[in-house]
Amino acid sequence: MKTFSRAEGRATKAFSRAEGRATKAFSRAEGRATKAFSRAEGRATKAFSRAEDRATKAFSRAEDRATKAFSRAEGRPSVAPGRIRSAWHAAHTPVPGVSRRIRLLALAVPLTVLPSGLWRLPAAFDSGIGIGERVYIVFLSLFSEAVAFTAIGLVARWGEVVPAWVPVLRGRRIPPVAVLVPAALGATALTLLWTVLAPITEVRGTTIRGDTIPADFPSEVGGWTAVSFYVCYAPLVLWGPLLGVLTVAYGRRRRSRPVARH
Repeated sequence: MKTFSRAEGRATKAFSRAEGRATKAFSRAEGRATKAFSRAEGRATKAFSRAEDRATKAFSRAEDRATKAFSRAEGRPSVAPGRIRSAWHAAHTPVPGVSRRIRLLALAVPLTVLPSGLWRLPAAFDSGIGIGERVYIVFLSLFSEAVAFTAIGLVARWGEVVPAWVPVLRGRRIPPVAVLVPAALGATALTLLWTVLAPITEVRGTTIRGDTIPADFPSEVGGWTAVSFYVCYAPLVLWGPLLGVLTVAYGRRRRSRPVARH
């Protein structure tokens, strides 16, 4: 019985010593882990602070640059209106030797086409036509006006020398025949179409092909529709003759005056 008691006592003491050692070891390990975590947390906090400072400084610099750039841009006059004015002036300024009357005739040519183009455009938004017809109406109006604008080239420099914005050919002299032939053909065709055939067919009540004008044609509807049609299309009668006069004046001027190349 005494032997068992002594064994039990030794076992209890050994267990107590082992438990104490384990507790101390656990405490030391916990302390080391806590210190390591604290050091890592401190390093991470410092790194985050440095990164935050750098980002703040970079954003401030970018904001300052943007503010300065905006201030400079705001203080400068806009160049777009100046470029538009320069382009308009270059396209319409007559060359030496063009009389005031010829210049006014050239400026009048696009105005003879503009009313009919404006009259057609509302039809492009009619719900009763397809997308193909819409595109055709808009294209016809814009193309007609662009063709009419070329008459100004018969009095401006870009009708004698290739403009600087044209690649490869910029600055080269345009041979008079390259302008006179298409201008003369265009003036002849436009005169036959709008000055001769259009009034005759309107009086006869037929189309150019000889067919009877449909009852829903604007000139046959009557009222304000017919009035607006005649008012807008009547100026086209002058398109061909005006272009013919400008073509003759262009040919005479090119024969009597050499063209300087830039």
